[in-house]
Amino acid sequence: MSKKKFKQEKEKKVKKEKAGIRTVLLSFLEEMKGNAYAPDQLIKKLGLKKKELIKDFYRLLDLLEEEGAIEQLSNGSYKSKKRTMPAIAPITGIVDHVNPRFGYVVTGEEGKDVYVTTDDLNTALHGDTVAVALFSKKSGKSKEGKVVEIIKRNRTRFVGKLELSSKYAFVVPDFKKIYQDFFIYPENLNNAKTDDKVVFEVTKWGNGDKAPEAKVVEILGKTGENEAEIHSIMAEFDLPFRFDSNVLSESKQIDHGITKEEIKKRRDFRNVLTFTIDPEDAKDFDDALSFKILDNGNFEIGVHIADVTHYVKPETLLDKDAFDRATSVYLVDRTVPMLPERLSNELCSLRPNEDKLTFAAVFEMNSKAQVVNEWFGRTVIHSDFRFSYEAAQEVIENGKGQFAEELKILNELHHKLRKERFAKGAVNFETTEVKFKLDEKGKPLTVIPKVRKDAHKLIEEFMLLANRAVATYVYKLKKGAEKNTFVYRTHDLPDEQKVLDFATFAKQFGHKVNVEGSSVSRSLNTLMAEIEGTPEQSVLQSLAVRTMAKAKYTTEAKGHFGLAFDHYTHFTSPIRRYPDMMVHRLLQHYLDNGKSVNKKEYEEKCIHSSEREKRAADAERASIKYKQVEFMSLTTTKVFKGIISGVMEFGIFVEIIETKCEGMVRMSDLKDDFYEFDEKNYRVIGRRRKKIYRLGDEVTARVKKTDVDRRQIDLTIEED
Repeated sequence: MSKKKFKQEKEKKVKKEKAGIRTVLLSFLEEMKGNAYAPDQLIKKLGLKKKELIKDFYRLLDLLEEEGAIEQLSNGSYKSKKRTMPAIAPITGIVDHVNPRFGYVVTGEEGKDVYVTTDDLNTALHGDTVAVALFSKKSGKSKEGKVVEIIKRNRTRFVGKLELSSKYAFVVPDFKKIYQDFFIYPENLNNAKTDDKVVFEVTKWGNGDKAPEAKVVEILGKTGENEAEIHSIMAEFDLPFRFDSNVLSESKQIDHGITKEEIKKRRDFRNVLTFTIDPEDAKDFDDALSFKILDNGNFEIGVHIADVTHYVKPETLLDKDAFDRATSVYLVDRTVPMLPERLSNELCSLRPNEDKLTFAAVFEMNSKAQVVNEWFGRTVIHSDFRFSYEAAQEVIENGKGQFAEELKILNELHHKLRKERFAKGAVNFETTEVKFKLDEKGKPLTVIPKVRKDAHKLIEEFMLLANRAVATYVYKLKKGAEKNTFVYRTHDLPDEQKVLDFATFAKQFGHKVNVEGSSVSRSLNTLMAEIEGTPEQSVLQSLAVRTMAKAKYTTEAKGHFGLAFDHYTHFTSPIRRYPDMMVHRLLQHYLDNGKSVNKKEYEEKCIHSSEREKRAADAERASIKYKQVEFMSLTTTKVFKGIISGVMEFGIFVEIIETKCEGMVRMSDLKDDFYEFDEKNYRVIGRRRKKIYRLGDEVTARVKKTDVDRRQIDLTIEED
């Protein structure tokens, strides 16, 4: 054998030995299940004797540590970073990708959410249904695991901003809980250009360091343009852009339906004073009030609701589409309706001076606002007048104008109903909402806080009365434990620990909250009255709302904590909510002495409706946030007063008092000191100067940067 060949063979042998050592070392440490060993112990365990191999072994340890395969402990020993999984079946859940570093698989069972690092998500994205295998649990540690199977993708289409280079492109998703870009080959661009807002579809899911691949399926417009951004929000939340042509065709074929025969089936209110009170810019009017003074001095008040189910029949295309949408969605510059315009703005809209078919709850009330008689059924009305909230409020305040006496009586009754409700434990949360005045291109000119006055509360109180009465009537129809299946709107008691935490925080401002049983709601009401007009009002109201459970639709006949009602439903808005349509059908079914319907089927419909309601609320918030960011981008030279509305380890959230817009001051922008997060007390503290920024504190802030794509406002705190 030649010298050269001998050398080559020796090098090949050494290389093979090194590769073998790597494999044996990793296998040994993995088998040891987290036990750590010093380098000399490992050399002995692996039987290494040659000096050159021992020398290379130390280099191998450094290399494997850099790769993340092993880790060195503080005592110099090494262990495998590969965690072992116990021999139990994987757990199924939905991914909540909290931040770029980690997420949770939410199982729906209390205390069983599983922590998963982003590297262990196995291409799963936020909202995906996955199977997660648990790592061996160490004492005191929460459950950790790794996604081993994608059971169901939440979605494969997303929205984002396109970035184009000469050879390739990628799209940055708008959705905050997706922390990776998507690669797009030139042939899949569909003529999209840099800075276009696009809808893209995933064609290949990434693996490891490889980015997922996608194709552009629709161009929404240029980033920053109103139409592009609003369409982006609609696409992000999977809201429908338009009605299917077959649905529209079916709606156009519906006959007006107000025949003599139909009127004979109904209670006729066309000669009774009736009017609507709605927002100035409303196009559909789904509720009206009728008013009459009876011979005995009592008042007959009818709450008449558009009879949508007279026109929309079960199993039709219209009904299936309405169920899928489940609710209308109100974005800042448009409505995504549940029903086509033919129904929502024409047939079912209770416009003045037109005969309309309605479903009603009619009450006989005395001067103390006590209901002495009630009736439920189908009616026909003829609205005499259409009030805006502003116009009705003016009549109430001045005592003059159209139907001034009737509005005065209704307003007095509403105050008595409201007082009784709070006396029984209803929670009085009056959070401030905002609306925008937009120019013709959708650009925000001003931010206007919505003000609720008596006219709003009058309508609200009679709608609450009707909803409660319908739910109570159906619940009591059938005696015994087995009740008729019905759609309820329920609201659970707040979590005890959340209320306790809130009470502890409120105490820092000198306010006391009683956390015991039935006194919680009264104590919260007392607090809301105490803080009105104070600097801490906004933050305490916001935190109080967060302590509450979420309201939902269900067939379970539970109560409504927030309203202090034993039974409650949604009967009053069938133009914009599908659960109200279900309630109308079920109520009529039971009025006709029908038997109880399939509970499981209706529970599934309730779950779907609750999910769609959350989607609508999230989309509405996103559109408001977009306009807030856009509005604040025009105010970078202005200094604002704000209230600290949130404190996190990475920054402080500040709500601007004037505009109700919320932005974040990053920790890195607090230059005067190094601030540490005190989670328990909702504050950050400067290490040197001990300066404190606490939830509820008033600060002066300036806009540093706005990001329309991410709908984020960065602020800086201005020193006094």
